[in-house]
Amino acid sequence: MTNNKKLILACIDGSKLSESVCDHAVWLAQRVDGPLKLMYTIDHHQEIAKEVDLSGNLGVDSRDNLLEEITSNEHTRSKLRLKEGKSILQVANERVIENGYNDSILCLQHGSLVETLVELKEELRILVIGARGKIHEDQTNKIGAKLESMIRSLHGHILVTYDNFKIPQQIMIAYDGSEDSDKHIDMIANSPLYVGLNCHLVCVNKQNIANSLIENTIKKLESAEWANITSASLQGNTENELCDYQIKNNIDLTIMGAFNHTRLHDFILGSFTARMLLSTKTPLLLLR
Repeated sequence: MTNNKKLILACIDGSKLSESVCDHAVWLAQRVDGPLKLMYTIDHHQEIAKEVDLSGNLGVDSRDNLLEEITSNEHTRSKLRLKEGKSILQVANERVIENGYNDSILCLQHGSLVETLVELKEELRILVIGARGKIHEDQTNKIGAKLESMIRSLHGHILVTYDNFKIPQQIMIAYDGSEDSDKHIDMIANSPLYVGLNCHLVCVNKQNIANSLIENTIKKLESAEWANITSASLQGNTENELCDYQIKNNIDLTIMGAFNHTRLHDFILGSFTARMLLSTKTPLLLLR
């Protein structure tokens, strides 16, 4: 393992999608020859505890005894969370080793996941995270409560997983001809991640994109040494068209920009990224 390379960071929580996160992270680390870190976060502020009113008719001794009991319970709960975290990391590491990666870094982190990711952002190459955690793991019509905040907090590559891992062969790039989209194309063309895969360059509701622009974009992508490049221009509801294309063309991974507008814009008009996170049929590699 080369320590000066940026990390593939897999965030796990013991939910059903943690296995998928590990599998995708190993695939990424092997493709780009990068170090892999498995991280479990204990956010003590999120732990559910009953609010206790100590301002009533309790005497001084009663209040002291109650405070002592609360402190003891919190200490016990923290020890259990620590034990659980170590166990989840160990199980994840065993799965990673089974997949052929033997040098993963294990990290048991205390504090807010979003804040931790912001602190680590300069070390990250790709963040891998499940679309849903334990709370929503059986609710396929929802995404994790903090997923949007995590994505908005980072600038880089974020892979969101949804189901069991499948080795990607067919990759779809959602392209809109914008300046940001062209920057993403440059990033993709210069990455070893996509060598030997099949690329689908898909535009939706972009009749104003000239054929020459598409041709120039394909020329850029050819330097990524794809097995084959196909382009498609579609009309209709953007997320519906992209998701339908995923199914019809057996797409294994979709690449797109994320949250390119302000929160105010997204609040008023809705966020395309959020809709895709809910609607997609394949893992999303989000570029920011």
